[in-house]
Amino acid sequence: MREFLVEITTTVPEGTSQDEVDRRRAAEAVRARELAATGNLARLWRPVGELRSIGIWRALDEEELHAKVLGTLPLRPWMTFTVTALQPHPNDPGGTDAKQ
Repeated sequence: MREFLVEITTTVPEGTSQDEVDRRRAAEAVRARELAATGNLARLWRPVGELRSIGIWRALDEEELHAKVLGTLPLRPWMTFTVTALQPHPNDPGGTDAKQ
């Protein structure tokens, strides 16, 4: 699978009830665990003081990432994404080709 850096901003629409927000966030947590278990979600961070997420996501290609991974998130209708395809760097200290 390829790796992608994904920045996610979630904006709750005006007038949405707190019950709906809570329900979707709970479902989002369940779905994130499922995607982590399948290897599609590798890491996820929240920048300090910001209401957005940055993560390393995996899929066969960007089309699959949007359709079968990010598109399955319960908060998807409220999200915007910035997706950057990644490739290994020869000097990555955590890479499998890193010299010891």
